[in-house]
Amino acid sequence: MSFFTWKDKGLTSDCASLDAMASRFEETANLMKKLSKKGFKLKKYKKNQLIIHSDPDIFDEWGFISEERPFKQLSLIPEDDNKLNL
Repeated sequence: MSFFTWKDKGLTSDCASLDAMASRFEETANLMKKLSKKGFKLKKYKKNQLIIHSDPDIFDEWGFISEERPFKQLSLIPEDDNKLNL
């Protein structure tokens, strides 16, 4: 399962006005809604919030980098000898 950790550290710390803060929250809310529509889910693990997707291709399409352990990621790579010209 592909995932990354959502860390909210100063989402609006660089905003200079309330309008800028409101815009940032709206942008973030719109992104979260789009992720949800594409099948991303929120999973709480210990004190972290993980954004997960069961399809690694969709995860990659969004440009996210999975935080899965390398051996888990490697198990998702198909062993197709034709791709390697072997």
